[in-house]
Formats: sequence, C-alpha cells, structure tokens
Amino acid sequence: MMKDFAMHIMDIVQNSISAGASQISVTITESEADDSLKLVITDNGKGIPAAMLEKVTDPYTTSRTTRKVGLGLPLLKQHAESTGGHLSIASEEGKGTVAEASFGLSHLDRQPLGDVAGTIVLLAAANPERRFIYRHTTPYGSYTFDTDEVNEVLEGMSISEAPVIRFLREMIEENLKEIKISG
Repeated sequence: MMKDFAMHIMDIVQNSISAGASQISVTITESEADDSLKLVITDNGKGIPAAMLEKVTDPYTTSRTTRKVGLGLPLLKQHAESTGGHLSIASEEGKGTVAEASFGLSHLDRQPLGDVAGTIVLLAAANPERRFIYRHTTPYGSYTFDTDEVNEVLEGMSISEAPVIRFLREMIEENLKEIKISG
C-alpha cells in the first residue's frame, strides 16, 4: 500500500489533478528542533464540498465510481497519528484544497520519504500543462523545483521527453543531497 511519503504525494496529487487543479504545490519541511516533518499539498482545484470535507478521512467515503473505498487520506491520517502527528484538510469550493500532515521526524513508525524526486518529475512529465512547485526545507537549507522555471529553461523542449525527465530527476536528487534530507 502506501509504503512511503512519495506514494502519499502521488495519491493526493492525483486527487488534485482529478479536481482540475492547474497549480499544485508540495512542501516538505523537516525540523530537528521540533522533531517534526510536515507535508503540505496545496492546489487550486474545484475544492471539496463542505459536507464531503468532514468525511474525507473515512475510508468508505470516495468520490470515485469505480471503487467504493478511498484509502489515500485515511492512510495518511493513520500514519501521521501513529507518529504523534495529525492530518488537517481545508478546502473552499471553487478555490482549492490544502492537505497538511505532520509527523514525528525521529519517530520509529515514521515512513521513509521514498522517491520524492522521481514522483515529482513523473507527475510533472505526465501533466505538462500543470504547474508543479516542490519545496523541501531542512535545517541545512531549502530547495525549490518549479515547472514554470524549468519550462523557461527548456526553451520549447517538452518536460515529458525521456532525457529531460532523467536530467530533472538527477538535478532534484543532487539538490536534496545538499540539504541533507532525512530519508
């Protein structure tokens, strides 16, 4: 199932895409001082109706018609709470949604980050018409990847081309090493 943060990011961002978001922001903040890891995903999609918002962390609530169980947000909530953290979701119809999960950074049950770089690049390459912003902050620095900036540099080349995907993944991984992500 959801073995790491990258899988949670993929799941929630897919929800944002389904909600028609044209801009999606993924922010990860690691704080050793607070012993916390925070994941915030923000989109400008259609938002979640107030009546549905109260139920989105219930595994038997889903807007999908192909299956009757939605596990993404309920599992994220369970993983956050198992490390002393929490999940909160704020949404306004027509404006977008913010999902914020906090975790104990050093907690034994905290999942690994996984392949966040690969996930972000895959999402960007599969959805070139959308803007993706990925920010990662640790006590050692901060890194931001923004597809608007990437597309400017590409000068007409597609972010979906295999050599571009490989280059972007390596670039993100190198930048994350510099700020010593906790993994």
